[in-house]
Amino acid sequence: MNLPNKLTVLRVIMIPFFVFFMLVDIPAGYGKWIALVIFILASFTDMLDGKIARKYNLVTNFGKFMDPLADKLLVCSALICLVEKGSLASWMVIVIISREFVISGFRLIASDKGVVIAASYFGKFKTVFQMIMICLLIADIQNDIYKIFTVIITWIALILTVVSLIDYLYKNKEVW
Repeated sequence: MNLPNKLTVLRVIMIPFFVFFMLVDIPAGYGKWIALVIFILASFTDMLDGKIARKYNLVTNFGKFMDPLADKLLVCSALICLVEKGSLASWMVIVIISREFVISGFRLIASDKGVVIAASYFGKFKTVFQMIMICLLIADIQNDIYKIFTVIITWIALILTVVSLIDYLYKNKEVW
């Protein structure tokens, strides 16, 4: 197993620890900070494994399958934890997770037709804003300006989620 695939597996292994520290009440409130560090490290492995795989030509079928799956597991786990904590509306999470299911299904249909659907800029921006949103919501700093900023980032992430879905479907309409 090459380094990018090991990083992907590491990301999956980190998810239960992240969820544990998000949901278990740790004295002095350290749980959310440990969860935040785990989430940031896991997110960093997402960026790193792709860069290494492309730079050193270490792209594998395992990586093509597991990397996006690991990303979705991490983000969906975080979003569900944030709903559980009362930090994020469930309807927003349903929109975000639904988009992921639609795009995954769409990519499967495309691959059956021999078409590879690459990530778009909207999709990449969506991911960045979702990661920032999750970090801000986990930190949950009790400050009015911070809270307003978090709401703005959350709405940007949600809008980019919908826009990137429309963009994928429109740019690849020949697949359906």
